[in-house]
Amino acid sequence: MSCVSAVAVVDALQAAGHRAIGLGIAQSGEWFIADVERRPLRAEGRRVELAIPSGTLSAGEDVVAFDVVFPVLHGPFGEDGTIQGMFEVAGIPYVGPGVKASAVAMDKDMTKRLASHAGIAVAQSITVGIEEFAADPQGVVDRVVAVTGYPAFVKPVELGSSVGISKANDRAAVVQGIKTAFSYCDRVIVEEFIRGREIEVAVTEGPTAASPGEVVLEAEWYSYDAKYKDDTSQFVTPAVLSPSQTYEVQGLAERMFEILGCRGLARVDFFLEETGRGFILNEVNTMPGCTPISGFPMMVEAAGTPFAQVCSDLVDQAMRGAATP
Repeated sequence: MSCVSAVAVVDALQAAGHRAIGLGIAQSGEWFIADVERRPLRAEGRRVELAIPSGTLSAGEDVVAFDVVFPVLHGPFGEDGTIQGMFEVAGIPYVGPGVKASAVAMDKDMTKRLASHAGIAVAQSITVGIEEFAADPQGVVDRVVAVTGYPAFVKPVELGSSVGISKANDRAAVVQGIKTAFSYCDRVIVEEFIRGREIEVAVTEGPTAASPGEVVLEAEWYSYDAKYKDDTSQFVTPAVLSPSQTYEVQGLAERMFEILGCRGLARVDFFLEETGRGFILNEVNTMPGCTPISGFPMMVEAAGTPFAQVCSDLVDQAMRGAATP
């Protein structure tokens, strides 16, 4: 869905008076100048290469001039610190959290460990390595079920957008869910099912949390299809919370932003057990979706700042950060 998000960011930057150049990365790893007027954007067109460590972007003999990169990329290689590290080596200013924050936020296990250490509630979970599971699958499942019970959610440790996630209602489903998740990642996290509301908070530099939003579901859980393919979910902002709940979840979101060392922007997601543990951290997204149905742009606009202004501010912040010795 990064293509749809990229369109929204291009439109926002152009509306704010910036010149936006679209760069598409094909699955082969080749980079192209994408036509920003074509919808959807496609990783095709004139091929370009980024020289390291000079940071020069070239299309054949021509140098493509630019000031800052807005990496609207989700998942591995785009949101996990990989491409951020390349920009750091090349000395290129870029929007969003740096290498460490991006890598840690992508790692669901590490994020939960840091949150728990800081006193922020997290779901009960257990993380399993692929070799550990291969050596003793039945023993691993015994330990998993003892921690999470049923139902449980099985997830790749380092992935997003609900890809590779399954809900397991029995032992066989846990086994299958682990095998499925291992097809995406060599570590799997299995979490307890939390019966509660899904509350999200957009956070920008400061950190400053916007008014929370809520994912309202008709589906059983917030799957990839529910997020992007069908109409079984909607995002409501502001979320219907008491003033004290709003203040609390905003504070928790800002704390996670600081704990991970984020900069620029992030979306911090929680579950709310209103009759139990209160707000429970789900995950932190360091390059949140920016599609027309995504929570981040809706929350910042509900807080009174047009999305175009937010994107422009993010570019300015990245430039100022690059200029700081």
